[in-house]
Amino acid sequence: MFSYINIFRVVAFFEGISYLLLLFVATPIKYLANDAQYVKLLGMPHGILFMAYIVLAFLYKKDFSWNNKQFGIVLFASIIPFGTFYVDKHYLNQ
Repeated sequence: MFSYINIFRVVAFFEGISYLLLLFVATPIKYLANDAQYVKLLGMPHGILFMAYIVLAFLYKKDFSWNNKQFGIVLFASIIPFGTFYVDKHYLNQ
Protein backbone atom coordinates (compact mmCIF):
# COMPACT_ATOMS: atom_id res chain seq x y z
CA MET A 1 0.00 0.00 0.00
CA PHE A 2 1.21 3.48 -0.84
CA SER A 3 2.18 5.72 2.07
CA TYR A 4 4.57 8.56 2.55
CA ILE A 5 6.59 6.60 5.07
CA ASN A 6 7.25 3.98 2.41
CA ILE A 7 8.78 6.72 0.28
CA PHE A 8 11.17 7.49 3.16
CA ARG A 9 12.00 3.80 3.55
CA VAL A 10 12.71 3.43 -0.18
CA VAL A 11 14.88 6.56 -0.23
CA ALA A 12 16.76 5.33 2.86
CA PHE A 13 17.34 1.95 1.24
CA PHE A 14 18.61 3.35 -2.06
CA GLU A 15 20.70 6.00 -0.29
CA GLY A 16 22.37 3.23 1.70
CA ILE A 17 22.97 1.10 -1.40
CA SER A 18 24.36 4.05 -3.38
CA TYR A 19 26.67 4.96 -0.50
CA LEU A 20 27.99 1.42 -0.22
CA LEU A 21 28.56 1.21 -3.98
CA LEU A 22 30.33 4.55 -3.93
CA LEU A 23 32.57 3.61 -1.01
CA PHE A 24 33.35 -0.01 -1.72
CA VAL A 25 33.17 -0.25 -5.50
CA ALA A 26 33.60 3.12 -7.22
CA THR A 27 36.26 4.61 -4.95
CA PRO A 28 38.60 1.58 -5.05
CA ILE A 29 38.25 1.46 -8.84
CA LYS A 30 39.07 5.15 -8.99
CA TYR A 31 42.29 4.80 -7.04
CA LEU A 32 43.40 1.31 -8.02
CA ALA A 33 42.54 1.42 -11.71
CA ASN A 34 42.75 5.20 -12.21
CA ASP A 35 39.21 5.24 -13.55
CA ALA A 36 36.96 7.93 -12.06
CA GLN A 37 34.05 7.03 -14.32
CA TYR A 38 32.15 5.08 -11.65
CA VAL A 39 32.52 7.80 -9.03
CA LYS A 40 31.06 10.29 -11.49
CA LEU A 41 28.29 7.85 -12.41
CA LEU A 42 27.27 7.10 -8.80
CA GLY A 43 28.06 10.46 -7.22
CA MET A 44 25.11 12.48 -8.47
CA PRO A 45 22.39 9.91 -7.68
CA HIS A 46 23.88 9.37 -4.24
CA GLY A 47 23.93 13.12 -3.60
CA ILE A 48 20.29 13.48 -4.60
CA LEU A 49 19.27 10.51 -2.46
CA PHE A 50 21.28 11.87 0.48
CA MET A 51 19.54 15.25 0.27
CA ALA A 52 16.13 13.56 -0.08
CA TYR A 53 16.88 11.42 3.00
CA ILE A 54 17.77 14.49 5.08
CA VAL A 55 14.70 16.44 3.95
CA LEU A 56 12.40 13.48 4.60
CA ALA A 57 13.94 12.97 8.05
CA PHE A 58 13.09 16.57 8.92
CA LEU A 59 9.56 16.14 7.54
CA TYR A 60 8.90 12.93 9.50
CA LYS A 61 10.51 13.94 12.78
CA LYS A 62 7.20 15.05 14.22
CA ASP A 63 5.21 12.12 12.80
CA PHE A 64 7.52 9.61 14.49
CA SER A 65 7.84 11.67 17.69
CA TRP A 66 11.61 11.40 17.58
CA ASN A 67 13.37 13.21 20.40
CA ASN A 68 16.57 15.13 19.64
CA LYS A 69 18.79 12.11 20.34
CA GLN A 70 16.79 9.82 18.06
CA PHE A 71 16.66 12.46 15.36
CA GLY A 72 20.42 12.93 15.65
CA ILE A 73 20.92 9.20 15.19
CA VAL A 74 18.68 9.20 12.11
CA LEU A 75 20.70 12.06 10.60
CA PHE A 76 24.08 10.64 11.62
CA ALA A 77 23.16 7.28 10.10
CA SER A 78 23.16 8.86 6.66
CA ILE A 79 26.93 9.40 6.78
CA ILE A 80 28.06 6.00 8.02
CA PRO A 81 27.99 2.80 5.96
CA PHE A 82 24.95 0.61 6.66
CA GLY A 83 23.48 3.39 8.82
CA THR A 84 20.30 3.84 6.83
CA PHE A 85 19.56 0.13 7.14
CA TYR A 86 19.84 0.45 10.92
CA VAL A 87 17.43 3.39 10.86
CA ASP A 88 14.95 1.46 8.76
CA LYS A 89 14.95 -1.47 11.16
CA HIS A 90 14.91 0.48 14.44
CA TYR A 91 13.13 3.75 13.66
CA LEU A 92 10.91 3.33 10.61
CA ASN A 93 9.09 0.09 11.35
CA GLN A 94 5.82 0.96 13.03
